[in-house]
Amino acid sequence: MEATGTRTINGEDLAVGCFISMTTTLGEEIDGQILAFDKPSNILVIQEGRTNANKSQPSIRRNVRLLKAGYIRDFTLLGRSDEDPLDAKQCFVDLNGLRAREDSAMRQAEMEAERIGVGVTSEAQSIFDALSKTLPVRWDKTAIIVMNEVRVSSPYLPENVSGGTAAANERVKKVLEFERKRLNTRQ
Repeated sequence: MEATGTRTINGEDLAVGCFISMTTTLGEEIDGQILAFDKPSNILVIQEGRTNANKSQPSIRRNVRLLKAGYIRDFTLLGRSDEDPLDAKQCFVDLNGLRAREDSAMRQAEMEAERIGVGVTSEAQSIFDALSKTLPVRWDKTAIIVMNEVRVSSPYLPENVSGGTAAANERVKKVLEFERKRLNTRQ
């Protein structure tokens, strides 16, 4: 990414450090300072800043956005800054916070991936999703394991329920019957 240079949009030069207010083609309004522009990808890097309650000092928390310049519908130049927006004294990155967010996102992605059956039909996945709303479930290859004791095997009918206590077995069968009826009415 370029740290210096200008970008011309609608005949106006925008340089690193300029403060702009823009509207995207999706109608989103963004106010911020240009940090960089990458010509090959046509990406503008904008630092959005929040102000404290007293409005006199900018807060440390900032949001940095990457935006395709082609998605800018219109903009207004609010001013220019003589200070380098990438000066290390002005920039603050909470690395611990970023690592925590990354770890959380990775755990969430792993949990969501475990909920997707491999080699199962969309109907089987719908049944799994319905069971998971009220009961703890997991996949064991193509079988659904409910409450770590009840096994539901393909073709996921009430007669394919095995294991567990009689009460748990009946509860799973009822949910299966209800979900099958719901799936049939949708089709």
